[in-house]
Amino acid sequence: QVQFVESGGGLVQPGGSLRLSCVASGSIFRLSTMGWYRQAPGKQRELVASITGNHNTDYADSVKGRFTISRDNAKNTVYLQMNSLLPDDTAVYYCNIVGLGKYWGQGTQVTVSS
Repeated sequence: QVQFVESGGGLVQPGGSLRLSCVASGSIFRLSTMGWYRQAPGKQRELVASITGNHNTDYADSVKGRFTISRDNAKNTVYLQMNSLLPDDTAVYYCNIVGLGKYWGQGTQVTVSS
């Protein structure tokens, strides 16, 4: 079993920045493609960024150029740097192994509002 603990969310004005962190338990972290997901009220959870064990990254079109995903395998941690935030980025953000679909953490709330 794996566990994910997300942190770093908060309230920020449009155009602001936040850096999210996710600490994962379990030895499979280093081999796994990790993703940041988000779920806004009334919407389905969506994958916004992913990073392979070799640090290859991919992004949803809605965040490309604004968000950067990274990982530190020595710390079992994945990060999401979010810049130029928009009100539409408001959501609960989760990390997980891409495709796992279970063992979701509590997430971290990001609210973008003036």
